[in-house]
Amino acid sequence: MSDVNKTIQKWHASFKKGTDFDSWGQLVEAIDEYQILARQLQKEVQSANSSDFTEEQKKTLAKIATCLEMRSASLQCTQSKEEFNLEDLKKLETIIRNVLTYNKEFPFDVQPVPLRKIFAPGEEENLELEEEEDATAGAGSTEAFPPRAPALQGTLLPRLPSEPGMTLLTIRIEKIGLKDAGQCIDPYMTISVKDVNGVDLNPVQDTPVATRKEDTYIHFSVDVEVQRHVEKLPKGAAIFFEFKHYKPKKRFTSTKCFAFMEMDEIKPGPIVIELYKKPTDFKRKKLQLLTKKPLYLHLHQTLHKDS
Repeated sequence: MSDVNKTIQKWHASFKKGTDFDSWGQLVEAIDEYQILARQLQKEVQSANSSDFTEEQKKTLAKIATCLEMRSASLQCTQSKEEFNLEDLKKLETIIRNVLTYNKEFPFDVQPVPLRKIFAPGEEENLELEEEEDATAGAGSTEAFPPRAPALQGTLLPRLPSEPGMTLLTIRIEKIGLKDAGQCIDPYMTISVKDVNGVDLNPVQDTPVATRKEDTYIHFSVDVEVQRHVEKLPKGAAIFFEFKHYKPKKRFTSTKCFAFMEMDEIKPGPIVIELYKKPTDFKRKKLQLLTKKPLYLHLHQTLHKDS
């Protein structure tokens, strides 16, 4: 069996595993499987070196990834009406299994999610070093920046249903202080909840792109609903906030810095947390402050307890 057929077989197995979890009511496991597969498909679509799939086949893979994300979002929606149901998703099983020979119209009117370049650890930092060198070598060049993908609209999720005796957490991201705030293009924040080993406990969420900049601050003013009850967060877990912005010369989105909040910091009211240098250290082993200046991430926490 060729490598590409092995890859398709692996994708199909992952798809089947996710829909099985979904049909059994194991929604957390289904969401995880859908999101992992969506990322794998997006990575293949975005790979410039891949010649295993034609451009049309890559478009199909990208649309499947969109449907997986839509189904994942539907499972977390508190409304009774599902935006994308399981029976719809199951119609894609034949397509993903036969993507090399599939030549019919895609059954759903969906668009691929905006392309975001995916990097191996350290690759992004190497590209940025190259960018700095290029900028020095090409001083005075009038070459226009290449076009970039549409601004992200965000992937924030609704609040979970309440449970008696359990607490839900809403974090309002107020603003972030940066010395070069005004120079950041299409800034947004990625929020994730990790265990002590850096493993995701919740679906990762992106805020919409911030549009207001004022002096050394970028204002977000958005609410993020943590997708797990506070009592169910394990000891040693942390909530991470990665600040990202667009690098036009290299056409990729870069992580500029990150911050995190540990479990003993969960309490109602405002909180100000320190910013650390990238790459994001989800295990919190080698932390370096971004700056000695008094610039922080400003948050406000609200706890919802169903008595």
